[in-house]
Amino acid sequence: MKMVRAFIRPEKEQEVVLALEGAGFGSLTKMPVFGRGKQKGLQVGPIYYDELPKTLLMLVVDDGAAEQVVDLIEDKARTGFIGDGKIFLSDIEQAYTIRTGEAGL
Repeated sequence: MKMVRAFIRPEKEQEVVLALEGAGFGSLTKMPVFGRGKQKGLQVGPIYYDELPKTLLMLVVDDGAAEQVVDLIEDKARTGFIGDGKIFLSDIEQAYTIRTGEAGL
């Protein structure tokens, strides 16, 4: 299993989530976050924005579906401008359902 963490522009959230749902990846967690990447913020005229709003999407998928999810997020979240976001993949050793104690997805 893989954990996919995607930091995307807030205005792209609905488009990405709908595409994930349409592809069968409806289970996810999303939350508003603030941060900065390599550009270390953004300067517009005399105003410097140290942290920018992003949306964090997290989902766990089978190993074979990870690349499909990454490709889908990249396609739907891309604007072509600095600050489009970042996707991280991590290995998941095991998952448990709290209510039942069942192991697995």
